Amino acid sequence: MNVNQMIEWTAVILILVGSIVSVISAFGMIRLPDVYTRSHAATKSSTLSVLTCLLGAFIYFWIHDGYVSVRLILGILFVFVTAPVAGHLICRAAYRSRVPLAEGSGEDELKSKLFPEKE
Repeated sequence: MNVNQMIEWTAVILILVGSIVSVISAFGMIRLPDVYTRSHAATKSSTLSVLTCLLGAFIYFWIHDGYVSVRLILGILFVFVTAPVAGHLICRAAYRSRVPLAEGSGEDELKSKLFPEKE
């Protein structure tokens, strides 16, 4: 097995890991109880899965075809920057719209700071 084949297998394994993490993320979005934990599953693990799949594709095309894809690099950067910010803004909007936390979530320390009239 030469170096090119080993790097191609590395790319294949990255894409496979990204696919598995994506399936785990989908189960998390189905099973978790409220919008806050679902947003966590959607942003953290989905970001990781997309990044590993795009990185695997980037490595494969770089080694196999010999060119660097600027589109894949921009896709990696775009997902890395926008997905966590979008998840944060969705949770913030849900909290300010007073979407309730799941049962057993613990204390809500932010409630007294943002909504003092409800105490």
